[in-house]
Amino acid sequence: MAIAGFGEVAEKLRRSTVLVHAGGNGSGSGVIWSTDGTIVTNAHVTRGSQVRVQLWDGRELKARIMSRNHRRDMDLLCVEANNLAAAIAADSSQVRPGDVAIAIGNPLGFIGALTTGTVHAIGARRGLGPHPWIQANLRLAPGNSGGPLADARGRIIGINTMMAGRLALAIPSNAVRDFVASDPSAWLGVSVHPVEIPQVAARTRVFGLVVLEVEAASPAANASLLPGDILLGTEGKPFSSIDDLSHILSGRSPRVELLEFLRGDYLRVRRVSVQLGGEIVSGSGIAA
Repeated sequence: MAIAGFGEVAEKLRRSTVLVHAGGNGSGSGVIWSTDGTIVTNAHVTRGSQVRVQLWDGRELKARIMSRNHRRDMDLLCVEANNLAAAIAADSSQVRPGDVAIAIGNPLGFIGALTTGTVHAIGARRGLGPHPWIQANLRLAPGNSGGPLADARGRIIGINTMMAGRLALAIPSNAVRDFVASDPSAWLGVSVHPVEIPQVAARTRVFGLVVLEVEAASPAANASLLPGDILLGTEGKPFSSIDDLSHILSGRSPRVELLEFLRGDYLRVRRVSVQLGGEIVSGSGIAA
């Protein structure tokens, strides 16, 4: 596969990729997300109590876990260092099947190993929940997890996470960006699946997210949301994709969001106030 300037692209990616050690649980990879020491990796890579990262120049640094999302298998690490070679993230919503995909990682002890392929599909995988994945026809091995999946220009389009059959699955960079910007306490506590709701009168279909499960003692449970409810969006801002739910969880301060949803009757839009971040206050209430 011929790529113009490929050697320079690969070198930059290697400098933005770290080796992650987590005690006796093996090793994986990570991506330098900011020059001041923020690193993104998979949550399953950092299961040990003491995490260290090795930079491309050989330096080894102690890392602190700043935030973790087990549902999406992401960890945010921080090391005390400056002027690091941070990666550049692309807009993963612009990725299309057939695009070139480049993976860098540390599989089976091979530091900075590179493999190339093409994007096969973008979307959810059966049995892996409703979240979208960038699916590429390239091979990953133990140690690749947490490393970058990049486009032909070396921009990050995803974080490599696992193999599913013959395809590598990566968390889209837009989901990673939302995770980095989010308040770790701002969670909703639902699992959802995208649906289209028929609007007979207008002869159109409306996008929604049907609630499959509600976690006990979660903000969603406190707001009396139930399995079977269909989330439509926030007030005046309808959802158009599953990523939109992630967007409303981003932000650094506790806040209240007004969600619009359907329950049983497709013609009656209900509204509920949900507190995101901070201490949950009982009795948010549902309004017609």
